[in-house]
Amino acid sequence: MSETTPEVLFVCIHNAGRSQMAAALLDHHAAGRVVVRSAGSQPADQLNPAVVAAMAELGLDISQEFPKPLTDDAVKASDVVITMGCGDECPYFPGKRYLDWKLDDPAGQGIDAVRPIRDEIDSRVRALIAELVPATDANAVS
Repeated sequence: MSETTPEVLFVCIHNAGRSQMAAALLDHHAAGRVVVRSAGSQPADQLNPAVVAAMAELGLDISQEFPKPLTDDAVKASDVVITMGCGDECPYFPGKRYLDWKLDDPAGQGIDAVRPIRDEIDSRVRALIAELVPATDANAVS
């Protein structure tokens, strides 16, 4: 990882659900201690409305976010790349830490189905922060 602020990239196929939730949660909990990006191997036209609503329940407004394409530059700039169902479409670069989070896809799901996915992502994000930031900063996770 970089000597300064760790950089994390979340990747899923459409960048309309899981990766957007993960990026928003990490950005919120890390409070500037981690650089966060998200992208999709086949970006959708817009975010999943149920995902936006589920995040709003936590006080996180992602309504202005939009799906972004996955680029080699985004992967190269990241210390940790977390994939969420994009399979072989995610580029691999030596020296990067890759994690694959197996999560249900919220595409086409209502908010009742999205909430448990959001909560699982939140749990994983909190654990990731504990790994990425110094132990003295771990208590700062909100």
